[in-house]
Amino acid sequence: MTRKISLSGVKPTGTLHLGNYLGMIRPALELAREYTSLYFIADYHALTTVHNGDDMRRMSYEITAAFLALGMDPGETIFFRQSDVPELFELTWILECFTPKGLMNRAHAYKSAMDANLAEERDPDAGINMGLYTYPVLMSADILLYGSHAVPVGQDQRQHVEIARDIAQAFNNNYGEVFVLPEAVIQKEVATIPGIDGRKMSKSYDNLLPIFAPAGKLRKRVMRVVTDSRPPEEPKNPDECNVFNIFKHFGAPEEIQAMRELYQRGGFGYGEVKQRLYETLERTFGQAREKYEALMNDLPVLEEILLDGSRRARKMGAPIMEKARKAIGVRYQR
Repeated sequence: MTRKISLSGVKPTGTLHLGNYLGMIRPALELAREYTSLYFIADYHALTTVHNGDDMRRMSYEITAAFLALGMDPGETIFFRQSDVPELFELTWILECFTPKGLMNRAHAYKSAMDANLAEERDPDAGINMGLYTYPVLMSADILLYGSHAVPVGQDQRQHVEIARDIAQAFNNNYGEVFVLPEAVIQKEVATIPGIDGRKMSKSYDNLLPIFAPAGKLRKRVMRVVTDSRPPEEPKNPDECNVFNIFKHFGAPEEIQAMRELYQRGGFGYGEVKQRLYETLERTFGQAREKYEALMNDLPVLEEILLDGSRRARKMGAPIMEKARKAIGVRYQR
């Protein structure tokens, strides 16, 4: 029986961190065990904010190297740049013609930007470009072009998959069953992870624990994780501690249980558990960091992987694109 298809994308907009790994990268790599998996660098999505070509190229290579270092097999999966699939942008226009403006008005990214403007007493649309506004339609094309069944996303990205379903359903209602209706795949227990300041780990808060930071820098960042002021001898609730709420995603089950008991017993300083967290992260990502650094010193290898992936992705999307063209009544390839 033909395996179902999963699709994951990541924007090249900065340092990959533990939140990216838990919320998208690890679930996506796990799906490859049971799905035909596509991974893409969402460089055209990033164009809404990244306006330096050198930065875009560098960050695209960084993401490719990261996925490879963290376990992606380019022979078993399809990894490519969004911008290397021209059919995607043709499909975006087709889908825009079936997208109600009101649906875009309700999109989280647009509403968040507009709310930020209102909070600062600016014009609601100040600084908002049409790329940001129509972002969900391009994402819908990403999902629908390859017949994706499963889309692993964080909880805050669920809406994009729902929008893709709505648009696909509107098209299918008019022309028949052209597009697969995708499903969001969310690991609720890792939907959010705290950053070093206790807020959700995010580039915008500059509270990251980077995946590939040098050991010394990583340790310094870990030691900055915010904790309360309880004295060492006092028992503590691990579920209310930022250190534990990061550690529990990376420690072995017996290590997590031992640390939970340590919190409940008391008699330790936060520096001790921070050191344990650092050592666990170094154990988890140390070898991957070495592989990542080696790959970043061999860009032609990364480029060939991306080009091969785009060829395979275009081949995979061609039948669906032909069906869409035929449905709307324009020339299509036989």
